[in-house]
Amino acid sequence: MKLSNKTQALQDLIAPAVQACNVDLWGIEFIPQGKRSLLRIYIDKAVDESAEPVMNEDGEAELGRGIGVQDCVRVTQQVGAMLDVHDPISGEYALEVSSPGWDRPFFQLEQMSGYTGQQVALRLISAVENRRKFQAKLIAVDLENEMIQVEVENQHVLDIDSHNIDKAHLIYQD
Repeated sequence: MKLSNKTQALQDLIAPAVQACNVDLWGIEFIPQGKRSLLRIYIDKAVDESAEPVMNEDGEAELGRGIGVQDCVRVTQQVGAMLDVHDPISGEYALEVSSPGWDRPFFQLEQMSGYTGQQVALRLISAVENRRKFQAKLIAVDLENEMIQVEVENQHVLDIDSHNIDKAHLIYQD
């Protein structure tokens, strides 16, 4: 899961602005689309089940939940102002800010660690056993060796190098 040079440069530029909004930068996607590109920023924050309700600046009670609309608005304003000053994207672009959602994409191997035992969708750069796309159960994440282990159909287990993963996301299940 390696970011392109442009995406890495944007992430390095954006990270302090996101952190200033008291949320975590989960990841970014930069999609050049001719005259109008798309910069999508995913933000997250830990859910504290035991937290007392807190009133935000709009008078809404926040119950220790994850990302809310106001978090997205704050990050959009902060990052938008920073992008206006530094102007790292040539041409027009759309800026989207959201939570990773139920089917959260993974941008770093460490993010997958909390989801062992759950179903993930993988798109690989190079085929493994003649396949580049998998829906599989995440069995293990080996941060030291930068590998994941997944169980595909018929309890067949595959070891996949994290540098061979083009895209990965969680598959939401009820």
